[in-house]
Amino acid sequence: MRGSDERTGELFSYVDLEKRVPAKHLLRLVRGVVNEVLAALDRDFSKAYADSGRPSIAPERLLRALLLQAFYTIRSERQLMEQLDYNLLYRWFVGLGVDEPVWVPTVFTKNRDRLLEADVARKFLAELMHHKELRGLLSDEHFSVDGTQIAAWASMKSFKAKDGSSDPPGSGRNGERDFHGEKRSNATHASTTDPDAQLYRKGRGKEAKLSFMGHALMENRSGLIVAATLTKATGTAERAAAEKMIVHHSPGARRITLGADKGYDAAAFVADMRALNVTPHIAQNVSGRRSAIDARTTRHPGYVVSQQKRKRIEEPFGWGKTIGGLARPMLRGVRKLGFKFTLTMAGYNLIRLPKLIEAAA
Repeated sequence: MRGSDERTGELFSYVDLEKRVPAKHLLRLVRGVVNEVLAALDRDFSKAYADSGRPSIAPERLLRALLLQAFYTIRSERQLMEQLDYNLLYRWFVGLGVDEPVWVPTVFTKNRDRLLEADVARKFLAELMHHKELRGLLSDEHFSVDGTQIAAWASMKSFKAKDGSSDPPGSGRNGERDFHGEKRSNATHASTTDPDAQLYRKGRGKEAKLSFMGHALMENRSGLIVAATLTKATGTAERAAAEKMIVHHSPGARRITLGADKGYDAAAFVADMRALNVTPHIAQNVSGRRSAIDARTTRHPGYVVSQQKRKRIEEPFGWGKTIGGLARPMLRGVRKLGFKFTLTMAGYNLIRLPKLIEAAA
């Protein structure tokens, strides 16, 4: 007998979200690790909120929702709220019941910004790296570092002279403006929509864009990100960020290695690394100049291994831009964009975790 296609209304709901999610779903392991990391951050969350007043969105739910946004390429908080309303898997991961209402997008955004003050994204990544499921997968001796260009959420039309001498755009909602023959630089111009964005060219032959620089430190055994930060886009930002990140992993007495590309081949940076007892396994830049890396470093077999391993750092950058929403995030300013960048790098580690644990077993 053919079944009826008519839908009958329900007076009560008996949906158990735990039973709706398959036992072998990859997000089960991820959610368990995330919950344990969030439990370790409970004291930091308590400091960021007042003891009295109207209850806000739980920070644990906020972070789980933001991780979902990276996992499933959800472009905006508004779309995230829409999908939380009907997707049972998303509700289960975040911790919402079947009948619980989702949040207003503007309220969600305002509560998310509160976590910026507590530096929660950096603490979440650091605590994740100390989790029992990841400790055995990490190397504490060999690292790689690199930076990637992150496009700013600002139009080139907003890049105007600081003294107000720029010609106004044409009439209309999106009027044209002729930039030919106009000399523009970060010293004389700034974006009116995102003052933190810098005009930056990644390399020769590349176009200059309003950008930021995302930096990541990777351990070489499993290719996981152990530290991440975002800065303004400058010519020295990559080396400055690398030194700031590696200093937390330099034990002093024991020597560690740091692999990097030619952009880090600068005499001052190499000297600073050796002062920190870090062997700089940096690609030699001999294009019309003398490299700061000599045979003291290149003669060892470990140098070749580091040069091979360091290329894996492009994988989290690629995942972050194609899946995690870093191609052109709709956020402005170093603080907000830095929060997203760091949390996205943590999301990359979490997505890789199930296969890494399976391989180790």
